[in-house]
Amino acid sequence: MKLKKILATMISLGVIGMTMTSDAATRTPADATDKYTSTIQVENLQLTSDWDKVFPKSDKVNHRKVTFVNRYGITLAADMYTPKNATGKLPAIAVSGPFGAVKEQSSGLYAQEMAERGFITIAFDPSYTGESGGYPRFIASPDINTEDFQAAVDFLSVQDNVDADRIGIIGICGFAGFSINAAAIDTRIKATAVMTMYDISRNSANGYFDYDKDAETIRAERQQNRINLNNQRTADYRAGRYTRGGGVVDDPTGMPQFVQDYYAYYKTERGFHKRSGNSNAGWNVTGTMSFINQPILAYSSEIQSPVLIVHGENAHSRYFSETAFENMTGVKPTGFDTVAGNKELLIIPNASHVDLYDNFDKIPFDELESFFKANLK
Repeated sequence: MKLKKILATMISLGVIGMTMTSDAATRTPADATDKYTSTIQVENLQLTSDWDKVFPKSDKVNHRKVTFVNRYGITLAADMYTPKNATGKLPAIAVSGPFGAVKEQSSGLYAQEMAERGFITIAFDPSYTGESGGYPRFIASPDINTEDFQAAVDFLSVQDNVDADRIGIIGICGFAGFSINAAAIDTRIKATAVMTMYDISRNSANGYFDYDKDAETIRAERQQNRINLNNQRTADYRAGRYTRGGGVVDDPTGMPQFVQDYYAYYKTERGFHKRSGNSNAGWNVTGTMSFINQPILAYSSEIQSPVLIVHGENAHSRYFSETAFENMTGVKPTGFDTVAGNKELLIIPNASHVDLYDNFDKIPFDELESFFKANLK
């Protein structure tokens, strides 16, 4: 009798949604696909047909626009670069970053250059950014932006001209952190290059240069940041729109050198792009809030595949890469090149953070080529 009462209560609460009879056919729950579908659906994105990159088009590769869908149903836009006259199945690399940038900027330059060196590559706009889908715009997510890299691997894995067992990724700036997070979970990624890295979680939680602050100061600043962001959420919801936080400043006079470097890339002909958040009005104020309590590098020490971390000697952000390497390997960096097993930290002499966006005299493309050819074989 007690069991019957429990079952009756569960049925009334909707916990059990089937008729309890001796007929097995009547015990099948309602088909969940009656209302929802699990089919991967591609959104019809509006993609430009113009070459609107901030770098010149190469005559050594073929280029076309492609789209693919991530696990959250967001359709991503990408530029695919293929070596001309290539035959057979080739190794492939997916590229994204910097944080707030678009594929017409640094990631496209990297992708085109690596395609010239024999790889099939894609440079993609992350979710909510550029020509990719996702609403609202100008936000980021620790989970979704990591998933964007995994979705790129999904796409490359099923291409007829790609060897699915030879896929790597390159993350630049903020997306370097996501590339590490992706490598920690996606065993299909055989090699990862991490360029001029930002750890967005650490930066969001602790602010810049946390190594110069005591723990109490960091906690107090983080709590005030929480208060400010949640007050902004209320204000945004009341207003019915999201407040933008502002992109790279229009006048960097008197500001730190790294701000002047960002200006020199994002606000000038060198790197400005109309779809780039950093070139324009930036993120929503609350757009990166979730990073405060979601550390994206938590399992970096469990990455078994090769990782090459590259940073500039004079970059304000260098400590992000050095800490990531030490956490990944247990080895403290020394000098300009530190190797621990299949992990390497390469420091580029006299290079700034932004130099590794587009400066061919500083970006170690020969080393990148050697790294991927050695590990995507």
